[in-house]
Amino acid sequence: MTTATRPIRTYDVIVFGDEVPGIMAVVAAAREFNRRTGRRLRALLMFKGNSQAGVGGHLVRGGLAYLDRSSIPLDVRQSLGLATFGDPSSLYKEFLQRSGVIQIALDPRKADAALRKMLSEAGVDILSRIQIESVLKEGNRISGIRLTHGETYLAKQFIDATVNAELAQAAGVRKLQGFGTFGLPDSELPVTLVFETEGLSIQRLKEVELSYIRRLTNPNDAEAQRYIAIAAGSNQALADFLRKDCVDAQGKPKTMVVGQDHIDIRCRALSIFYHAFRGKKLSLAESGMVLDQANIACLPGGRLSWNALLCYTTGAQAEALARAGAKPTAAMVEEVSFIERWLKGVGATRVRPMLELYIRHAGNVMDAVEPLSGARMLEGGVLANEAIATFGYHLDVRGGITGLGARANERGIESITFHTPPLFNVGIRHALMRSVPNLAVVSPASGFDGYACAAGRIVEFNVAVGQGVGIAAAIALNSNRNLADIPNREVRQVLVQTGQLPKIYGRANMLEASRLQAFESTMIA
Repeated sequence: MTTATRPIRTYDVIVFGDEVPGIMAVVAAAREFNRRTGRRLRALLMFKGNSQAGVGGHLVRGGLAYLDRSSIPLDVRQSLGLATFGDPSSLYKEFLQRSGVIQIALDPRKADAALRKMLSEAGVDILSRIQIESVLKEGNRISGIRLTHGETYLAKQFIDATVNAELAQAAGVRKLQGFGTFGLPDSELPVTLVFETEGLSIQRLKEVELSYIRRLTNPNDAEAQRYIAIAAGSNQALADFLRKDCVDAQGKPKTMVVGQDHIDIRCRALSIFYHAFRGKKLSLAESGMVLDQANIACLPGGRLSWNALLCYTTGAQAEALARAGAKPTAAMVEEVSFIERWLKGVGATRVRPMLELYIRHAGNVMDAVEPLSGARMLEGGVLANEAIATFGYHLDVRGGITGLGARANERGIESITFHTPPLFNVGIRHALMRSVPNLAVVSPASGFDGYACAAGRIVEFNVAVGQGVGIAAAIALNSNRNLADIPNREVRQVLVQTGQLPKIYGRANMLEASRLQAFESTMIA
């Protein structure tokens, strides 16, 4: 149906946001709908970014090539015969295989091609560079999205795959800013502007780092000791910490670890030299930006992708950046120009910032059918007979949460760190919205309480959730129900029937779970 000025198009499922979990959700929906009905799902993927610059959100346009993978204890792997990263969801394995990932490094160019092919095979339409004018509702359900260009898109089920739950917010779902679940709406994880280098070989980088470590740990190298003082902001305790951080417990240089397709930087030697070059303290809150210990993905053609430049961000700033299409600020781009000058001094021929930011987190929705806490993750997640996958990841938050320690101390809590990574079974109910029952939020903004978003923001986890939500959307369409009505067990049943259910191996750590439960309930209250 069309009018002269306001065309209307009708779909079965609309996904808003092109982060990889959302793309996997619509692919799963299309495949399951076709399996059930023999018909093609009418599906639309719409997002704010420019599809010509790549499809795939922060992994593609943001260039986050170093993938955070599931963390599985060695004894669990050995007892179940699991590979290093366990047994991920079938769609995540397919995505990695199609993108040519060996272990960790994802080439954004190959990922873009793989995602486009999967969307094309599923018959999904793509619409980019859009803005929401308004959300149409029938009762508490979304019926359509009207865009600022004037056209309206109708559907029966909706999936929000944005880091800030932008569609959900427009539909009236309540969302807390920043770490509002801890009573800290102004605090947020830093954002990263990923950059790629060319011309700097792995061997050369190893040599540079080792020479820096040797200089920094040599008390007779006056220049290097001055560099430490600059990076420490003349704070003697911090200077001592930075110096000691350069060696391990045996006093050996804490050099980088080079894997098959990635590099893990274990100490702050490179960071110290860069911050001395900049004349800035190695402190995120005080300097606004830090060159952190890098996670580096090794890509074809000698390209190295650096997840290292952390930029301090408040809750309001993270929301604003997400709404502005994750575009880096002028100050962030300028910082990369300094990094370029510094790295060219040690052998790089080119340093290129990515088009979009990696925004780790931008608040959480409040209306999930079953909110998921960090304590619940440590308890092992959903029941094994409901689980659709298993995921493990530490509850550390890179860059820290400003004010969390002080707020905890006010409540008589001394420790805010929980070192045991949960290994938990995955379901979909934390992504389903009670207040808007035909909407799911599959992203770091899902219904996470407390520390849960530390693990819940990771793509590998959210792809498993997205695959489940996509299957749930197909079930809902086929049975004339809402997404919120679909239980985990129905999704699991499909995965079993189609041979897609991965191994389930969540483990409960009740001691740590009870400690975190006490912390989260005290902090959230």
